[in-house]
Amino acid sequence: MQKFYLIDKIILVAYFLGITLFGLYFRKKSNTAEGFMITKNKIPSWAVGLSILGTFVSSITFLAYPGQAYNFNWDAYLFTLTLPIGAVAAALVFIPLYRNKIGVASYAYLEQRFGGWARIYASVSYLFGQITRVGMILFLLSLPLHNLTGWSYPTIIISTGLCVIIYTMFGGMEAVIWTDVIQVIILFGGALVAVLFILFGMPEGPGQLFTIAAQDNKFSLGDWSFDLRVASAWVVLLYGIMENLRNFGVDQNYVQRYHTTATAKEAARSIWTSVWGYFPISALFLFIGTGLYAFYKVQPNLLSPELQQPLMGDKVFPYFITTQLPVGIRGLIVAALFAAAMSTISSCLNTMSTLTLLDFYKKYFNPDADDQKSVTLLRRYTLVWGLIGTICGLALIKVQTALEMGWKLGGIAGGGVIGLFLLALMFPWIKRAPAIIAVICSVIAIAWATLAHNLPAGWQWLEFPWQSRMIGVIGTITLLAVGVALGLLIKAFKNPTKQ
Repeated sequence: MQKFYLIDKIILVAYFLGITLFGLYFRKKSNTAEGFMITKNKIPSWAVGLSILGTFVSSITFLAYPGQAYNFNWDAYLFTLTLPIGAVAAALVFIPLYRNKIGVASYAYLEQRFGGWARIYASVSYLFGQITRVGMILFLLSLPLHNLTGWSYPTIIISTGLCVIIYTMFGGMEAVIWTDVIQVIILFGGALVAVLFILFGMPEGPGQLFTIAAQDNKFSLGDWSFDLRVASAWVVLLYGIMENLRNFGVDQNYVQRYHTTATAKEAARSIWTSVWGYFPISALFLFIGTGLYAFYKVQPNLLSPELQQPLMGDKVFPYFITTQLPVGIRGLIVAALFAAAMSTISSCLNTMSTLTLLDFYKKYFNPDADDQKSVTLLRRYTLVWGLIGTICGLALIKVQTALEMGWKLGGIAGGGVIGLFLLALMFPWIKRAPAIIAVICSVIAIAWATLAHNLPAGWQWLEFPWQSRMIGVIGTITLLAVGVALGLLIKAFKNPTKQ
């Protein structure tokens, strides 16, 4: 493996310093609570859309999509095809709801419908999920970058975490959005450069790549048999629909951005900007994986023996960056990988601090906190959540199993949030009691689906029979079914048919 040269490290350090200073530029614009959470100056819809796109695309996508296409095919693109469903729901239902009735704190709607318990449940679940997400992204970022740069895992995790904390803490949402714009451009540019080197690195020219990929069915969208036990196309579609409804409908990362444009119409336009942007970006990263498959199939001597084993796709793209790209370009691509991670983390930190202030401090401790106090607390919360997320990333180096279990527990606790929103929106006659029981049943169903695997002899009948992407689908369906059934029973008892 080639050395990561000084010029590449200079590019990375320059990127770190540049993005941090750029984010700090917005400090004066975030000196009010409104400015910190949703910006005082309304942002153009195209910039908000690119920011949403930056939140959507993390370092996990940067590595996982090429790995998926290298190992298998393009079935992950079916997830992208479900994005318009979430976008339509956001434009017609969620954006008007949040901008006209609810405000910045997305889970206040659940309190209006079902009581304070629902808001606390959703907020705690969100905070727990975002902390594990930040830790996981930092850790996963450190794996390839350790091999690419030679820097230690703690150095990568701590430097990335501190950089994002600094500009998010002082720059607020406006810094998050505009740094996201820059980072999305770097991300897209880096991926495009990588594609060009793959295409023109084929011995017989770019056409050879497409010939090999077509012969080996690498552009396939997966298995279309209706089998929920494997990652069939139908499983990916069902998962995509549910996940994108959750993203666009109830994720605080998106909800705050709905308030950063001048009008609801522009907010809807920003959603569609992110959707149409994700179509080519996701295709680009999948194409990288397909291209690497063809590249190393005709030039196997260029691939290290350990990466010639099955299902090693996640490691092939970082290997290609280090061994095939020239000095300088290599630093640009690695900067793009950092950009993907930093964009997602900055958004997580801003939204976590916002929810902590609105759903807990001002709700239960000091409802009359003035603006100066609120801004001070928002910055402190950003620092605290950022440090906790960084510590989680560091802990993963030694205790991966424990934090992965934490990730699962976060999914169990929060898996019913989108179902609870749908229950509230679609069935206005359902009240508090059915909702509480429905959430409990949903959490039980998700816990069963998450944990009931590889059970001892005699207990296999209890194992979850379907593919893991169906877990969220099962949780949501369970919540809706139980909530509606109980609501109908209560209605029937209260209004018996007159004889």
